[in-house]
Amino acid sequence: MNDHHAICAIATAPGRSGIGILRISGKSLGDLAARLVGTGLKPRHAHCRDFLDAEGAVIDRGIALLFPGPNSFTGEDVLELHAHGSRVVLEMLRDRALALGARLARPGEFSERAFLNGKIDLVQAEAIADLIDADSRQAARSAMRSLSGDFSRKLRAMAASLTEFRVLLESAIDFSDSDIEVLDAESFQQRLAEALADLEQTRSLCRQGTLLNQGIVVALAGLPNAGKSSVMNCLAGHDAAIVTAIPGTTRDIVSRRVLLDGLPVQLVDTAGLRDSDDEIEQEGVRRARKAIDNADLVLLICDSTLVADDPANVSAATIRSLLQPLRDCASDPGHFDSLLRRVTVIWNKIDLSGLSPGMNRVFSGPVELPLLRISARENVGIDLLSRHLQSQIAYEGGEDAFAARARHVEAVDEAIAQCRKAQENMASKAALEWTAEDLRLAQAALGKITGEVTSDELLGEIFGKFCIGK
Repeated sequence: MNDHHAICAIATAPGRSGIGILRISGKSLGDLAARLVGTGLKPRHAHCRDFLDAEGAVIDRGIALLFPGPNSFTGEDVLELHAHGSRVVLEMLRDRALALGARLARPGEFSERAFLNGKIDLVQAEAIADLIDADSRQAARSAMRSLSGDFSRKLRAMAASLTEFRVLLESAIDFSDSDIEVLDAESFQQRLAEALADLEQTRSLCRQGTLLNQGIVVALAGLPNAGKSSVMNCLAGHDAAIVTAIPGTTRDIVSRRVLLDGLPVQLVDTAGLRDSDDEIEQEGVRRARKAIDNADLVLLICDSTLVADDPANVSAATIRSLLQPLRDCASDPGHFDSLLRRVTVIWNKIDLSGLSPGMNRVFSGPVELPLLRISARENVGIDLLSRHLQSQIAYEGGEDAFAARARHVEAVDEAIAQCRKAQENMASKAALEWTAEDLRLAQAALGKITGEVTSDELLGEIFGKFCIGK
């Protein structure tokens, strides 16, 4: 973390383009810049310069920009060379920078240095990666709100409230032997309840942010030839999976990322769930069961031509038969009940069975399962399925949404749990030191989100997922 070497990386994606950028960051780049592009670079001004190799020959001619530290993205000197977008030219410039003493940047190391030098916090650093990876306008806007500091300011305001509570408690502890009443317990409890409500609202926003950022996984399951691949193609809007009349065509996981009203959804088409002597198909079924178990939602695709029941009045025996392939995916009855709560039954091929599109619910033990009637071949009822998926995802959206991750939700959950313990300790008139410790732990949990409380392992995990050059 204390490496002071200059770092460099090609900051544009591989491929041919009109412009390509080499980025260099270090404590002092004056000598390196002079030998690469000449002297006299005015800070934050664009200069048209020759980019020179070790013999003084011109590698390319383009724009040089110098951002002296600490007023730069990383807090160090930053030199950007905007060259022509030939990969060969960019690699020659990179190799020249390496020869002048720089080293190759690790993934995310520019953003990591910005964090370590106090230019951004950890939430904003993660928002940079989220903005780069955004695949919808809504995701880009939410990432930009986090990058601009909206989420961080909210977290710091809550942390400041916890600090005030701790100051009151510490004062009450210090004056506990005197006749001075420092702490109004009733007022304290009321203010703590308000802070807890604010935390719970933030948790809700975080959960919405993780949906927008990470999306959900929807597994398509069922017997062979039920139409799983056809349903996937309809939702994806193109032929993502092979469709034939031959059972068992899909033998491996086929995955496609789609957008449903701006929300990313990972569709996973799985092998038909059946017993087979074919080793390849057996492996496909094993992978299918694992994918179903890990999915956020499961669409159980059924061939409506093979079921004699009225879809509005499905018998218990039929339901048991339909669910048997999923029951084989579960390790125990409790696990199966949990799986059922993520299942929607899709009554496919209604163009052949003569049914009309629509939706009703069927009962399986304590669980009420949604049942949708569609025809993937005729693209009938797919709009109903899309709306149903959106309702199951429960994404509320709104202009207050910001990019968030699972670790943010976990940290806010931890802060809420500690504040509730503080409430309980105050209500039971336990020692004030216990309540103060609860609030300290709650504040530390919020600090994990912004990076005020962190570890090298966490930083490595976060920045290691960035692209090189950012």
